[in-house]
Amino acid sequence: MFKKILVPTDGSAVGIKAAAMAAEIAQGSGGQVVGVYVIDPFPYIGIGDASAVGLQSYLNDAKRVAGTALAVVSEACRARGVPFAGDTIERNMVWEGILETAQAEGCDLVVMGSHGRQGVKALILGSVAQKVLTHAKQPVLIVKE
Repeated sequence: MFKKILVPTDGSAVGIKAAAMAAEIAQGSGGQVVGVYVIDPFPYIGIGDASAVGLQSYLNDAKRVAGTALAVVSEACRARGVPFAGDTIERNMVWEGILETAQAEGCDLVVMGSHGRQGVKALILGSVAQKVLTHAKQPVLIVKE
């Protein structure tokens, strides 16, 4: 049924759970999994040479974390014999990066975790999952903690 499944990941426990579920779905339908990790841009302030050093340090750390998170998704797919491709992108809004990737890759399902923030935390921090659900053109499966 689903041939190309997008798994946005942040490396959290619920993200790992979503990756396993996506791999199971792909295995059952003969599909593949595309993983994406969205990096928030460096908050550049443009003051002196220290900003360039800070930017490089930030990007190195972000790419390391992204690689670790995507490796977990890759492993879930490998264990089930499911083809996997992963990418790290940089966007101001994580949810927009997820939807852009889903569109660009031709994904027909998005499987993602939700931390389940409620109340004031949800209002202040926002919900990436809620934004993806609201704006996605394809079905979205939310895996909860």
